[in-house]
Amino acid sequence: MDKKELRQFIRNKKRQYSSSQLEELSLSVLSRLNGNEHLQRAETILMYYSLPDEVNTHAYIDQLLTEGKKILLPEVIDGENMVIREYTGKHDLKEGAFHIMEPIGSLFPEERYQEINLAIIPGMAFDGNHNRLGRGKGYYDRFLQKIPQVYKIGICFPFQLVDEIPTEETDIKMDAIMG
Repeated sequence: MDKKELRQFIRNKKRQYSSSQLEELSLSVLSRLNGNEHLQRAETILMYYSLPDEVNTHAYIDQLLTEGKKILLPEVIDGENMVIREYTGKHDLKEGAFHIMEPIGSLFPEERYQEINLAIIPGMAFDGNHNRLGRGKGYYDRFLQKIPQVYKIGICFPFQLVDEIPTEETDIKMDAIMG
């Protein structure tokens, strides 16, 4: 399958699960993530505020915050780029386009990107070679080039793990996958 076909295949699989089933799968993935040594050691974490069809990170982000972690969330700013903003609580979110909650906290300056210890990255699919299939716009691939030092964990539902993802030179591999 090419990337477009694989995205459609995964979308169809997601539709086979109820929101309560996806929530249960989310808790299982996040429980395993919670035991990860990189997460436990990390002080500054790039996360994502999940969409309805992604591993649900909403409560988990708040949990990490109460544990003293600095949480950064991405904000798409144009057709190609995203910036990251600091999250200090739900007041740092606003409803954006398509009813998606977006960060409005303080902009995290590029000169401090080396402080990011860990990135938790969503994807449409991941394979055993740590390749990631995103939604097709390349936001994460472009952004992750700016923070090559960061340890990257891709998280997904178990049914999003596939044998092989077609890759391009610009695709950024994950260091670990949790699904």
